[in-house]
Amino acid sequence: MADRSLKVAAIALYLDPEDDTGIQALVGTATFAALATALPCLITSDRASRLSPGTQERLIQLGCHIVADETIRSAATLDQIDLHAPCEWLGGHWFMAAGNNGTGGQSSSRGLELKLLQLVANEADTRDIEAVFRQDPVLSYHLLRLVNSIGIGVSRNISSFSQAILILGRQQLKRWLNLMLFSANRNDRRSALLLAHATVRARAMELLAKAAGFDRQTQEQAFMAGMFSLLGVLFAVPLEKILTPLNLNKPLMTALLTLQGDLGRMLKAIDAAEKCDAKTLTAEVASLGISLEDYNRLTVEAYQWMLDVIHEHQCDGNA
Repeated sequence: MADRSLKVAAIALYLDPEDDTGIQALVGTATFAALATALPCLITSDRASRLSPGTQERLIQLGCHIVADETIRSAATLDQIDLHAPCEWLGGHWFMAAGNNGTGGQSSSRGLELKLLQLVANEADTRDIEAVFRQDPVLSYHLLRLVNSIGIGVSRNISSFSQAILILGRQQLKRWLNLMLFSANRNDRRSALLLAHATVRARAMELLAKAAGFDRQTQEQAFMAGMFSLLGVLFAVPLEKILTPLNLNKPLMTALLTLQGDLGRMLKAIDAAEKCDAKTLTAEVASLGISLEDYNRLTVEAYQWMLDVIHEHQCDGNA
């Protein structure tokens, strides 16, 4: 959820009142305790009233907050946001609604980002990719800031695109380039929440593939599927139109457009979780051989990774 500056400010917990065994198993872990310490985890009083007293007490002990329903205001679009309303947090999926593509410099920048996306997806020559960065130094700045904000085991800061390729390798660089697309446009008021949402979705997809026993290549494809699934939202263009020039492999394309195949099942599970559709989520994770308890744990890991990704982005925005 966002605060009044439309930055990531809290996480809303949606718990199944009919079966809270999953959350009971989760709250006893160090990863959940760390997340609750790093970012406020909220439960509305209405939802909390449906949980067992023991579960409520345990959540409060871990630092979660039971808040009045009226402290959270939901919005489906940017136009519905009222920053003067008497609330503390902004919920809903307003950041998933189509944004304004802008004009002039903003539209030009988006065009370069799409071109960059196509070049990277098609394994273009490094010089061709560097040429795009030279046209818009802001893109270089955002990429390098994002890469350097993540713990990647490098003893020195990466200061150039060519250095990033040399140290990270193409596969890892592709990951950061795609993350960068969600954070680079400061004129888009959705950027902070979109970056957070894309990061959680991509990382959760990767961890889901790992938990299901898929190899490293499939895990990388799962990460990209999570990221690419939001490109239509980012650019306000039909997803198929964006994906067609990228020449993605068939399993990835099929998953993104039809939700079929192994990657498609993972996307359906992630989508069901985002929509609080417990029945569909249970069925999809079961088809992958994963328990709800394990799914909850990997979701917490995904949120922790998201916090690492957005930390530098938000700090820089407040400077």
